[in-house]
Amino acid sequence: MDLDSDIDDLMDDFPSLKSVAPFVAIAGDVRWFRALGETPDVHSLRLARDYAATLGFPEAEPAFLPDWEDAAAAENTEFNSPAWEAEEQLRAALTDEVLLALDADTLDMMMTHVAQAITETIEDAAKEAAEFLRIDDETFVRAISGAAAQACYQAALVGMAGGEEDHPLVYRFQLFEKGHWPISIIGNSFLIF
Repeated sequence: MDLDSDIDDLMDDFPSLKSVAPFVAIAGDVRWFRALGETPDVHSLRLARDYAATLGFPEAEPAFLPDWEDAAAAENTEFNSPAWEAEEQLRAALTDEVLLALDADTLDMMMTHVAQAITETIEDAAKEAAEFLRIDDETFVRAISGAAAQACYQAALVGMAGGEEDHPLVYRFQLFEKGHWPISIIGNSFLIF
């Protein structure tokens, strides 16, 4: 089975999948992790506020963390937080919406395609970021590459479901596009490395 030719056939058969190819091209061209620990620009601040507000946490102010130790501490508290639960609910709702037009095998094939297209680029960028920041910690590489891959899957789902530009998962991907790692909303802070 040739995945590329199968993907092309699927895109012809299912118009909702037409967004995947341009998205994969964008994700493959992102300069991942280039702004970790840096002071954010105005656009990054706006994206962070838009993400928090559209996710349902308008009181959460962006807090850009300066180093890996702070980010690691924040990353360890991410699961099962209210914001994490809200993202999971959005992901599940998007998956259900996409499955109204596609069968589960087709969706799995598309997500495999997205993963194959982006994984190496993200992992290479994560290793480069670790080297640049002098972080000798494999946990760092796994954490940032996993978070970036998840953001890609989520954004791809948004596109397959009809693509809203003001969707919180799109804003999350755009923060990665700006070179940051959006970690978690804890209390009234949206922690970003």
